[in-house]
This record gives sequence, structure tokens and C-alpha cells, in this order.
Amino acid sequence: MITHPTAAELREALAAFDGASGEDGRATFLARVADNARATLEREAALGPAAETAATERLRGLLGIEGDFASLNAELCARLRDGRLAPLDPPVLAHLRASVIDQIAIDQPGYSGLAALEVQ
Repeated sequence: MITHPTAAELREALAAFDGASGEDGRATFLARVADNARATLEREAALGPAAETAATERLRGLLGIEGDFASLNAELCARLRDGRLAPLDPPVLAHLRASVIDQIAIDQPGYSGLAALEVQ
């Protein structure tokens, strides 16, 4: 469920970085950034498809229509913008909460509040 940078953009940046070398502090920092990006890509590959499938199913139920994730998410946004759905409606909040939890698990699995979010 990475939205930006995309997995392809991360892979491209990592490919460009892999050719760089150096022993200074900046190179060490960039190596850590690259390692974090690689780990994010691995988590996206492992967790992203299930997260997107779950979000798609929630959106189908919430909106009462069929479609893929991108079209359903766009429809959710349109309905929130024009007032057909209220942002504080419990089913909307439940979907958004589940989506955020899934995204945090991919982007920042060490986030200290993640376990608390999953329990509620």
C-alpha cells in the first residue's frame, strides 16, 4: 500500500545508490537509509497485497459498490468531499483506522504505539 515513494521509485533509487561508495559519515548515513528502504520494500512485498485486499473488501462493504482498490478509494474520497459520507461515521473511521494500522506495519513496524492501535 505504499503511495509515495512507490516500490518502483525505491528500487530505482537503491539501484543508483548501490554504485556509490565512501567511508565518510554521509556514506554511512546513506547506507542506513538504503537498508531501511530495502526493509520497507520487503515488508511491502510481504504485507502490502493482504493489506490492499482487506482495504478493498472494507471499501466494497462501506460504499456498496464493486471495484478495485484505486477506484474504490477515489470514490471514498469523493463521497467524503461532497458530504455523502461523514468523516466521523463509525464505519468510515473503522476503515481508516484499519488502513492506517496496515500502513504503519509496513512503513514503521517499530512504532511504539502500533501494538496499542491493534488492540483497540
